[in-house]
Amino acid sequence: MMPQQQGYDRAITVFSPDGRLYQVEYAIETVRRGTLAVGIKNKGGIIIAVEEKPRKLQISETAQKIFQVDEHIGVAAAGYIPDARSQVDDARFFSQSSKMIYDEPVEVETIAKHLADQCQQFTQYAGVRPFGVALIIGGVDEHGSSLYLTDPSGTYIAYDAVSIGSGSDVVADFLEKSYSQNMSLDDAGALAVAAIYLVSEEKEGSKHIKMSQIKADTKKFEMIPEDQIAKYAKIAKQKYPSEKK
Repeated sequence: MMPQQQGYDRAITVFSPDGRLYQVEYAIETVRRGTLAVGIKNKGGIIIAVEEKPRKLQISETAQKIFQVDEHIGVAAAGYIPDARSQVDDARFFSQSSKMIYDEPVEVETIAKHLADQCQQFTQYAGVRPFGVALIIGGVDEHGSSLYLTDPSGTYIAYDAVSIGSGSDVVADFLEKSYSQNMSLDDAGALAVAAIYLVSEEKEGSKHIKMSQIKADTKKFEMIPEDQIAKYAKIAKQKYPSEKK
């Protein structure tokens, strides 16, 4: 970086001469270095999946990158996970407060917008830094199934299928080719596993994959057990044989 740019590199509140906020760009780069997370909307509801790489002696039954916000909303994160926990705690408080005030479940988009607004505030005040995490927010509300992506800049965008983290550009191309709005929950689960296999160092098994679902009929968040993920892995190998190389 040129010497005249270094001041803009340190200050979150100052644009560089070429119209950039370097600290925000660094936060987005943190997201790109995280392990992959995938969200897929389908006719049966929402599938959220992540790759987690536990150490040899680590107890890994509990997912570290998938969170439940409310009964009908789940979140997957990529980037600096402690920041994700902070945002999820805020989303839970906001969701419960909204339910107490309005006596109805909060909409998925309302949660996505609230978290994006929080991210945006952390791009314009001195003494803070941007959140180093992107979130996939999925759920089922009165409008049906919804899937949103938020990033450190404060942007939130709705998707049918989306990926964040390391290799997300490659996975996005794969999802564009393979995704169908008419796929079932099982089809979406297999597609999510195939997407993770595409960029993961581990091309076999499912121990490194965590997955959750929110069904359209029950509107309930639930973690998918390992044996079901293993079944999705077998389907993925059969349906997407060229993608596991």
